[in-house]
Amino acid sequence: MTDIISPEWLLHHLDDPDVIIIDCRFTLGQPEAGFKAYQQQHLPGAFHLDLEKDLSGPITDHGGRHPLPNPQKIAKTFENMGIDEQKHVIAYDDQQGAMAARLWWLLQYLGHSKVSILDGGWSKWIELGYPTTTIQPEAKPTTFTPHLHQELLAEMEEIRQKLHHPDTILVDSRDERRYRGEYEPMDPIAGHIPGARNYFWQEVLQKQGEWKKTSELEKHFQALPKDKEIIVYCGSGVTATPNFLALKQAGYKRVKLYAGSWSDWISYPDNPIAKGEENG
Repeated sequence: MTDIISPEWLLHHLDDPDVIIIDCRFTLGQPEAGFKAYQQQHLPGAFHLDLEKDLSGPITDHGGRHPLPNPQKIAKTFENMGIDEQKHVIAYDDQQGAMAARLWWLLQYLGHSKVSILDGGWSKWIELGYPTTTIQPEAKPTTFTPHLHQELLAEMEEIRQKLHHPDTILVDSRDERRYRGEYEPMDPIAGHIPGARNYFWQEVLQKQGEWKKTSELEKHFQALPKDKEIIVYCGSGVTATPNFLALKQAGYKRVKLYAGSWSDWISYPDNPIAKGEENG
């Protein structure tokens, strides 16, 4: 299954009954904007899933700003959209793939590998002049049985145990200023997890917003040994998922997502915090 599919491919599969399209548009700080944009215009046949209402669980003392949803609850949501093991899910957004990658990772974690991201997302689709609609599709409910792949997920205790472990590399997916602790717009404490290296998630994309080719991604991550375990994180576990996908594209086999990410890490007062550069 190809993780990234072209707009041309999707254009020719809009009427395929085994393809289900999910609009994941969401704007941080403007929680209603994504669904409003979907109501105004979306890809033909697309359903909408909201980052905070659907693709995240309730916020508690720990778990970060976007905790993972309850597996049974999100499975029910998928069932109601007609997603089962036969369906190929195509996710898109207008946030450079971050929200779509969150859905991509969630489905992988739940054992559904037939999921791809639309290359270039909504912006590319519109640029190409491909069809859109305001009609919301009617779902044909089915059965979705989750089979959790725990090897894709890292929890806080595991991170704490593996700090500076020679076989594990932490990758911070936030921009350089947030990584270095110079600026923190989202969370109450600035900095990064000690030992983490910084690979800003948007660097896996071309300037036009499309995903870089495999050879480019291999070059981008060349300083990371492929025999090491790589654990990616960001602010809340969303924008780390493009890095997760890109590492997989580049041939890394042992990749995990710290789903709670920085916002979970700092919810434990005893966890150490680093600032400055550690990319050596």
